Amino acid sequence: MGVEYVSRAPRPPLDGLIDDLYYLEGAPPYARLTLPPAPSALLVVNLGAPFRIRAGTDIETAQIEPAEYADGCVVTMPTRAWEFSYPVPTRSVGAHVKPWGLAPFLPMPAAELCDRPVTIEQVWGRAAVAELRDQLATADAPQEMLTLLEEELMRRLRETAGLGLVRHLSSVIAATSGAVTIGDLSVAAGVSSTHLAQRFKELIGVPPKRLARTHRFAALVFAIDPAGPIDWADLAGGAGYFDQAHFGHEFRAFTGLTPTRYVEARRRFLREHPGHAFDGWPLPAD
Repeated sequence: MGVEYVSRAPRPPLDGLIDDLYYLEGAPPYARLTLPPAPSALLVVNLGAPFRIRAGTDIETAQIEPAEYADGCVVTMPTRAWEFSYPVPTRSVGAHVKPWGLAPFLPMPAAELCDRPVTIEQVWGRAAVAELRDQLATADAPQEMLTLLEEELMRRLRETAGLGLVRHLSSVIAATSGAVTIGDLSVAAGVSSTHLAQRFKELIGVPPKRLARTHRFAALVFAIDPAGPIDWADLAGGAGYFDQAHFGHEFRAFTGLTPTRYVEARRRFLREHPGHAFDGWPLPAD
């Protein structure tokens, strides 16, 4: 059994909050996948057997027990690698969300969920989630399911104080791949660095400096071509790391792996599942 993966961008105004809505069904390439932290968030409505998440871990020395999620989950922008264990087969509908994009749908500050994923019932309530899952389970096709999720998100969309500021400055950080001075951002925005940090933690879950670090790391990872030779010094310098030691420390802090071990895992994925829809970010954890 393979994987059926369908995705599309949401309509405005959700497109300013969400990168894409997706449908997933089938047997993932590995029972457990490790996801390095990215400048994004995630919302999943589960329609199959429960899955498990181990969050905020060091991949090579993980001691935290995974938590089980039957109805789905909400994951704000992580700061460390996390592990996702799929049932076989799996079936879900979800949204890949921009760093600030969950804020209009959360009843709590995003910082409370940082590296602590919660069930979707904890966010939207049991009755509402049960109704949504029933509607999704009886839909005729993936595109209809994506429309149902989109309509639910549109109904729940609310005005959020400070979102415009955080969205604009986050976009500046993204455009520079994290190579921007946070002090310059606060001056340009006409607010104090303390106020800026508070707003970012409330709406994204992390302060702007951490968001910038994550963008810089993500840009470096996506610049890696695991199929060919890698000049680590060139990559590190191009991403703005001071030296190899700084680069290595940062890489381990984000992934729990050395750069060499990371590439070995990527190459294993390419070798065992060439052209798979999941290739490019998740790593096999089996």
